[in-house]
Amino acid sequence: MEKKSYTFEEIKQKLVNYCVYQDRCHAEVEQKMREFLLIDEAKEEIILYLLKENYLNEERFTRSYIRGKFYIKHWGKTKIKMNLKQKQISERLINSCFDEIDESDYEKTIRKIFEGYYSKQNGLKEYQKKTKTIKYLMSKGFEYEKIIDIFE
Repeated sequence: MEKKSYTFEEIKQKLVNYCVYQDRCHAEVEQKMREFLLIDEAKEEIILYLLKENYLNEERFTRSYIRGKFYIKHWGKTKIKMNLKQKQISERLINSCFDEIDESDYEKTIRKIFEGYYSKQNGLKEYQKKTKTIKYLMSKGFEYEKIIDIFE
């Protein structure tokens, strides 16, 4: 299949649209740029343009990512942090943006998921239900210490 070739301005506009549609991190934009086979100078110019015009903002991306994954997908901080690191976001930025999650909401969410999952475990001994529920919550990215606090 023949690949369509674009002018520099068309590529720049495509990347602006890509960033406008949804907050993106540098790694996602660079991945998208690989599709266009650009030279390094062109890539740099586009990245600088996106940053200058505030289409590309790593902190805004991190904050919206944290909000979305917690409030919509109900992920815990551990899983969110792991996924952000895969997107090459710095640990310092990740930690500074975790204030997007309200601590009482975090505890309520753990409790809600816990109660929902725990009540569905039928035909198991008490300790088995507890173990399975802890494993489930940890797979959702919640910290062991926070999960244990619910049992007390």
